[in-house]
Amino acid sequence: MALQAEKIHSNYEKHLKIIDHYIGDRKESCKKLIEHLGEAYIMAPASGKAWHHNAFPGGYVDHVNRVVEFAIKQMKLFKEMGGTIDFTEEELVFAAIFHDLGKIGDGDKNNYVIQNDEWRKNKLFENYTYNPDLDFMLVPDRSLFILQKFGIPVSQNEFLGIRLHDGVFDKANEAYFFSNMPTSRMKTNIVYVLHSADFLASKVEFDMWRREGGSLIPKDTKPKYKQKKQFKSSKGLNNMLKNL
Repeated sequence: MALQAEKIHSNYEKHLKIIDHYIGDRKESCKKLIEHLGEAYIMAPASGKAWHHNAFPGGYVDHVNRVVEFAIKQMKLFKEMGGTIDFTEEELVFAAIFHDLGKIGDGDKNNYVIQNDEWRKNKLFENYTYNPDLDFMLVPDRSLFILQKFGIPVSQNEFLGIRLHDGVFDKANEAYFFSNMPTSRMKTNIVYVLHSADFLASKVEFDMWRREGGSLIPKDTKPKYKQKKQFKSSKGLNNMLKNL
């Protein structure tokens, strides 16, 4: 699956319109950050493996736009079903826009580089691999690092939304989700709304990949059937069996 140049461009234009519509005083700073990242931002994939989600050029912005749309709808549904909205719409959209910012890299080095190992491409479906020249950080941590590096203030709700958007898929988040003490439980629901939006967007992207012909069967793989060797009994064994 791949995006045409026109779709990549329209996704980017939509992305900037989302910022203009939902982000207040920080919108110009946000757009300057994106402009600084340039092509690395516009052309970045959302993941490295084809079966994960949006592992193709432009996949990152496409994914983020979808997460924003899901997040807004999830917030409305959450409220309709009786959930407490203890965050602003701007906080939710801001966290959705930048939840995966760390996948771009650090502004100098990209997070993903093209996978040149044909075996890993064909057998493990790795379109990209992690850049060995980039210092390791968890994606949410790098997202927050880049935002502070460019002087973009983040509210506590936004910080938690970005930091914990992977839910308990990231073991580092368990302390936030598994506390049974009322005093140490998270006091904002932005995390749950954003996590579900990201999860659902990723599932939609996986389904789209499958409908486009994506396969989990490694390329150039044919079933191998080993012919069973015909058992031949020895002369001694035959004589022993006759005497039974």
